[in-house]
Amino acid sequence: MLLLGIDVGTSSIKVSVVDSQTQQCVASAQFPDTESEIKSVQPGWAEQSAEMWWEHVQQAIKRVCTKSKINLTDVGAIGIAYQMHGLVVVDKQQAVLRDSIIWCDSRAVPFGEKAFQAIGEQTSLSHLLNSPGNFTAAKLAWVKENEPKVYGSIDKVMLPGDYIAMKLTGEVTTSSSALSEGVFWDFQKDSLSDDVINYFKFDPSFIPKVNPVFSEHGHLSKEVAQSLGLKQGIPVTYKAGDQPNNALSLNVLQPGEVAATAGTSGVIYGVSDQLAYDKQSRVNTFAHVNHASVDKRLGVLLCINGTGILNRWVRDNMAPELSYTQINNEAAKIPAGSNGLKVLPFGNGAERMLNNKIVGAHFVGIDLNLHKRSHIFRATQEGIAFAFRYGVDIMRENGMNPTIIRAGKSNMFLSPLFTEAFVNATGVPVELYESDGSVGAAIGAGIGAKAFVNEQEAFSKMKPLQLVEPNDQQTYNALYRDWKKVLEMHLHKVEEGIGYKA
Repeated sequence: MLLLGIDVGTSSIKVSVVDSQTQQCVASAQFPDTESEIKSVQPGWAEQSAEMWWEHVQQAIKRVCTKSKINLTDVGAIGIAYQMHGLVVVDKQQAVLRDSIIWCDSRAVPFGEKAFQAIGEQTSLSHLLNSPGNFTAAKLAWVKENEPKVYGSIDKVMLPGDYIAMKLTGEVTTSSSALSEGVFWDFQKDSLSDDVINYFKFDPSFIPKVNPVFSEHGHLSKEVAQSLGLKQGIPVTYKAGDQPNNALSLNVLQPGEVAATAGTSGVIYGVSDQLAYDKQSRVNTFAHVNHASVDKRLGVLLCINGTGILNRWVRDNMAPELSYTQINNEAAKIPAGSNGLKVLPFGNGAERMLNNKIVGAHFVGIDLNLHKRSHIFRATQEGIAFAFRYGVDIMRENGMNPTIIRAGKSNMFLSPLFTEAFVNATGVPVELYESDGSVGAAIGAGIGAKAFVNEQEAFSKMKPLQLVEPNDQQTYNALYRDWKKVLEMHLHKVEEGIGYKA
């Protein structure tokens, strides 16, 4: 059986076709070739068009067909991974009512904070495992207050992956994992949260039918099948947010296992079997793809909004003529510590691990007689690595102590310099794999369609590419302490009102 995986990313859509027998990717394609637009009409806002995602999904699937020799009519199941926490609202005709308010949008923070206090901090943390914060439920509350006409036309509220599945099948479903990432799910009651629904006065009919992550979420419609060259009736058998899906793709499914990504945002994602939470909601706990009420599997997620997006900003604005490989080579010529130049990478909205403060990105200590662009290249990658260290220390406070971290050899982990800084700053070895979100979605589809005997068989042929171990922790620990002092200075400025908070 061939399996089709779709990864709805912030920058682009990627699709892959995996042969379930060999577990190998036999074809993949991405669309568009340039990074998709994020609309930001006000500071702290971030939106994307859901219709754009759907158009790009179709183009990516068609591109797979034209660039490979595979027959898409042999595809037997479809899986979807998607950018987490986004809000998509549709009317009774399944027409989108407004652009999606995506994961890095900060406007709903005050709505989440008020809900946290009204519901009660202890009740929120013990039942939701999070503060409502800046998640999907709070974004819906913002729409309710600020766009009453839109709110009055809503028939269903969805996460981005639910929307793509709806466009493929015409059917609308969700899962406890998706609802937990939107902070709609009560883990104690194992059901939709009455506290959240009642506080915000949402209509519970807005929430789609709740299915397991690995189950049939609808069947490919005749119209879409004909348009894309697929077989009518193929089931969508898996939907998961990008970080749970990344963990799945790295076979991170059992308690104590930890995955990382360093794309537009950076994430450490560990699996636990405890209904645990961070009292400050700096890290967040959601239902993992294999979570069940009788066999708990929770994903403890640390997210840093500003990681790869800063590296891209530096390239686009300082060296657009260079490839990332050339930038990495230039940066590698500079000694560790970048001759005193420090970079805070927090320029992509409110940072949860910094208590939802908007700190901004900062370049600190520039010496106009010493520092060149190569210093900025290196300091940027080191600053991102130090942000990860700051987050890993928060996870350690909450009982998650990784001894090894699995990551796909992609995005920032393609840079040997960044990977070295990451392992030395955190003190944790990294095992790198040939991993990809769309491939993970395809494997998830196979698990959902029972193309594999069990989850273990689905990853039986997966082998690591490389193990990178710490080799200079003393140097990087000293550099991190200096970097942390700069961060704390800026956090203090925000507290004093010199900066600003969402």
